[in-house]
Amino acid sequence: MTSTAPETQRGQDAGDPLGEQPTSWQRRLRRFGHVPRPETSLRDRLDPPWTRPGRQVWSVLAIPPHVADRLVRWSGWGGPLLVTLVAGLLRFWRLDQPNAVIFDETYYAKDAWALVNQGYEGSWPKDVDKLILKDPSSVPIPTDPGYVVHPPVGKWIIGFGEQLFGFTPFGWRFMVAVLGTISVLLLCRIGRRLFRSTFLGCLAGLLLAVDGLHFVMSRTALLDLIVMFFVLAAFGCLVVDRDRSRRRLADALPVDEEGVLRPDARIAETLRLGWRPWRLAAGVMLGLAFATKWNGLYILAAFGLMTVLWDVGARRTAGAARPYMAVLRRDLVPAFFSTVPVAIVTYIVSWTGWIVTDKGYYRNWAATEGKGSSWSWLPDWLRSLWHYENQVYDFHVGLTSGHTYESNPWSWLVLGRPVSYFYEEQAGCKESSTGKCAAEVLAIGTPLLWWLACFALAYVVWRWLFRRDWRAGAIACGVAAGWVPWFFYQERTIFLFYAVVFVPFLCLAVTMLLGAIVGPAAGTGARADLGLTSKDPTGERRRTLGAIAAGVLVLLIIWNFIYFWPLYTGTSIPEDLWRDRMWLDTWV
Repeated sequence: MTSTAPETQRGQDAGDPLGEQPTSWQRRLRRFGHVPRPETSLRDRLDPPWTRPGRQVWSVLAIPPHVADRLVRWSGWGGPLLVTLVAGLLRFWRLDQPNAVIFDETYYAKDAWALVNQGYEGSWPKDVDKLILKDPSSVPIPTDPGYVVHPPVGKWIIGFGEQLFGFTPFGWRFMVAVLGTISVLLLCRIGRRLFRSTFLGCLAGLLLAVDGLHFVMSRTALLDLIVMFFVLAAFGCLVVDRDRSRRRLADALPVDEEGVLRPDARIAETLRLGWRPWRLAAGVMLGLAFATKWNGLYILAAFGLMTVLWDVGARRTAGAARPYMAVLRRDLVPAFFSTVPVAIVTYIVSWTGWIVTDKGYYRNWAATEGKGSSWSWLPDWLRSLWHYENQVYDFHVGLTSGHTYESNPWSWLVLGRPVSYFYEEQAGCKESSTGKCAAEVLAIGTPLLWWLACFALAYVVWRWLFRRDWRAGAIACGVAAGWVPWFFYQERTIFLFYAVVFVPFLCLAVTMLLGAIVGPAAGTGARADLGLTSKDPTGERRRTLGAIAAGVLVLLIIWNFIYFWPLYTGTSIPEDLWRDRMWLDTWV
C-alpha cells in the first residue's frame, strides 16, 4: 500500500507519451489502464507539495490577490471547522428525542451509569427503563455484578456524558454526539492531507456529515461509533507519521551541484528515523478501539501491516536496493513496539475500575474456582481477567440466535437490511390516507452515497493495483479492516450498523472518485489533484463538465439525506410518506 516504486529508467520510447521506458510488467498492465509514473522530482515523491486553488475563482468573485492568499491560508482549518459546525448542529438538534431507551441503549446507558459511579457494571432488573425515563433519581444502582460482553472504554465515555447531564437520553447520547462531530473534523483534515487538497478534504468531511448511518449512530448511545472514532484517529496519526518520516528521509539524502535531491542506497538502508510519536499515538488510539469492542483488534493488525509497507515504499523511493531488509533491520521492531504492546497496555489499563474493586463479575475467580492453577504465580486480577475474556469470547462466537434485523455482511454496502432502533405508530393522523402516522429511527446509510461508494471502491482498488496509488491502498485497507473480519463469523448474529467503523473510508473513496471525475486543470501534472495528467488544450472544458457532474452527485447525496431525515431522527410523518421511503422490501 505505497505510492512509491523503484525509479524507472528514462528512455526515448516514441510510443510512450511520458518519455519512459516501461518494464515488462508495465506493458502487460497497460491493457488494464496502468500508466507509467510521470516525471516527478524525488523530493516531491517523498514529500508531495500541497495544491493551491487557481486564480480564476477569486477573480470571478472579485477578491483581491492578497485577500485570496489569506483565505487560502485560513482555509486549511477554516473549511474543516465550518463543515464540522454544520455536522455538530445536525447531530445535537433535539438530541434528547426520541425520549426513550432505543435499541441497545438499554445495555450501554445503564452499564455506563453503574461504571462511572461504582467502577463495575451492575445487574439491572428487567423493565427498569420506564422508571429511568420517568425519574432516574429514584432508581438505585445495583451492587450485584453484571455479566457484560464488551470492554469498558466505550461505556466510560458514555458515562462521562451522563455525569455531566444526568441519567437521561441527552446525557447518555451526549459524548457519542461529540465524538461523531469531531470525527467529521478529523476526516476533513485527514482527507486534506491524503489528497493534498483542502477542497477534497472538506468534501470528504461533508459526505460523512450527511451519511445517515454515521448520523444515527452519532445520536445513539452504542459502542460502534466510538470504535469508529478511535480507528479514524489512529489512521490520521499514521498518515501524519508517514509524512514526517518521509520528510526526514528526504532531508537526509544528498543534493547534487544543481540543488537536485538524489537517491542514496546507503542512507536509504541505514538511516534511523528516530522518535515517531505519531505512531505511538496511533497505538494508543488502536488500543482504545480494541478496549471498546474487540473488532478493533483486526484493525490493529491491518494498520500495523500498512504502516510497515509505507516504510518499505519510503526507503525504496529513497534508493534502497533491498527496502524490505532495510525495514526489517531498522523499522519493524520500533513499529511493533509502538503499536501492539502499547495497544495491549492501553486495553489492560481500561479495566482499572474492574481491577481495583472486588465486586466485578468474575473478579474473584482466581481466588476461588481458579485456585491451584499452574498459572497461580500470576496476579489474581490478571488470571481472573483472562478467564473473563475467555468466557466472553465463547459468548461472541456462539451468538447465533436469530434476530429480526440481522444481516449478512455481503449485503451491507447495498444497505440490504437496515436496523430499526425505534418505531412508534400514532393513530388519528389526518394527513395520512390510512389515518396513521409513523415515527422511526432507522440505522441506514444515505442510500445514494453508499450505492455510489460501491463504484468508488471498485475505482479505488483499480487505482491501487494499476496506478500504484498509496492513497487508494490506504482507503481500501481501512474498508477491508472494518468489513472483511465479519465474513469469518457469518453464522453469528451481526448487524448493518457494525459497518459504521469503515464509513469514513467509504467517504474517502467517494471523494477520490469525485476528484477523478472533476480531473486536473489543463496542463497540470500528477500532483495537481489525484495523480491524473491532462495536456489536452480542451482540458478546461473537460474539467468544467467534470465539476458539474461531481457537483450534481454531491447535491443528490445531500438531497437524499434530507429526504430520509424523518427516518434518522424519529420525526412523526404520515404513514404514506413513511412507506414512500421504504425503497426496498427488506427495509421494512
